[in-house]
Amino acid sequence: MAKKFSARRYAQALFSVAQEKNKVDELLVELESVEQLNRDKTVADYLGNPAISFKEKETVLSGRLVGVDPSVVNLVYLLLSNGKINMLSAVSDEYKQMVDGSKGIERAEVITAVPLDDNTRKKISSRLGDILGRNILIEPESTDPELIGGVIVRVGGKLLDGSTRSALNMLKKEII
Repeated sequence: MAKKFSARRYAQALFSVAQEKNKVDELLVELESVEQLNRDKTVADYLGNPAISFKEKETVLSGRLVGVDPSVVNLVYLLLSNGKINMLSAVSDEYKQMVDGSKGIERAEVITAVPLDDNTRKKISSRLGDILGRNILIEPESTDPELIGGVIVRVGGKLLDGSTRSALNMLKKEII
């Protein structure tokens, strides 16, 4: 929880700068591209190694950050100097949520028994949007054949379970 709070603070700082510069979307793209560095295990291990000096890490990163907005570069160096470079993905996720929130978009994780077709995806998104009063973007979407039918949705910290498996389990509890 503390990591998420800390990541949110870094993301909020970048978001404020991005709003001032009117570059919210551009910085999101750049932040996501820089985040890819942390997904490379070799690079992540190197950057997270406390035995390696900041200057050496900075030298390695400087070549990979050419052309990146100075605000994003400063964020990366700040995380690096504070020993929190492993939080880059969490910061990126928080920033993405802030961008979405500023546009009235909420991302929903949807789990179904079978893959959704475009029409069903639009209906679920529309219905969730009506319930929550926001534009809903279904991402990620996954399948779980054990659900039998129905849908499970996670959105904004809420879990909506409309699966057949859940209904059968509740019925079982009532009978027993």
